Amino acid sequence: MSLASLAMYVAPPPLGQATQELWSFLRAHLAGAGLAGLPERLDTGIAHDAAWLRPDLILSQACGYPYVKSLRGRVRLVATPVYSHPGCDGPLTRSFVIVSRDSGARSLADLRGTVAAINSPDSNSGSNLFRAAIAPLAENGRFFAGVIETGSHGASIDAVSAGRAGCAAIDCITFGNIRRFDPQRLGGVRVLAETVCGPGLPFITAADAPDERVALLRQALAAAIAAPALAGARDTLGLVRFDVLCDGDYEPLARLAEEAIAAGYGEFGAWT
Repeated sequence: MSLASLAMYVAPPPLGQATQELWSFLRAHLAGAGLAGLPERLDTGIAHDAAWLRPDLILSQACGYPYVKSLRGRVRLVATPVYSHPGCDGPLTRSFVIVSRDSGARSLADLRGTVAAINSPDSNSGSNLFRAAIAPLAENGRFFAGVIETGSHGASIDAVSAGRAGCAAIDCITFGNIRRFDPQRLGGVRVLAETVCGPGLPFITAADAPDERVALLRQALAAAIAAPALAGARDTLGLVRFDVLCDGDYEPLARLAEEAIAAGYGEFGAWT
């Protein structure tokens, strides 16, 4: 039995339901094309990043920065989803830098000496794009008074709302999903700035997947975009289409990290 895990955008609950509906369609399409051993349901017990390098992986969604940092050559790119949320530009996405609703900050420079919340040091949206925005403002490699790791974008929003952090960077897809399905969670924050954009979160499969399987996966994803029966799920997910990108398209994410580090602004533990 192969593994399917699409755990990036599954909360609030309508997103999880729509994601399972998407997988059910993909599974039926792939089974009809002759692929066997496909799971009926997405695996919700495995951590999202634990699925990426599993040898039995049929489909998962990775983060762009971990992809360029450690996954290239160890998985295969399938396609990159295009979302309709504000801040998305085709397959490119950006982050919104948020502060509390009553913060006096009017620019990124005003965040100097505050505490930053990040969901994960390896997150492209919560860390890599955020670092690229702050690095030009750092002095001797320092900018924030402290950094806390929250474990999720939602928890970072909560930390800013509660005053445990002064700012955070939230990817535009998560922000759009919460604004639509859990708007009260954003009541205590506002958007201060936007980061540069970069290629979004790619769908991937195992490194040894033959070309024929990758082609079948891409055909299934294209069919999911065209299927009238999935119109509701696509609307819930904000899903417009899938674009096929290559390693070179993701290279700008690595360059953002390299430029920040070369300027003396390295991993988040050294931001303070």
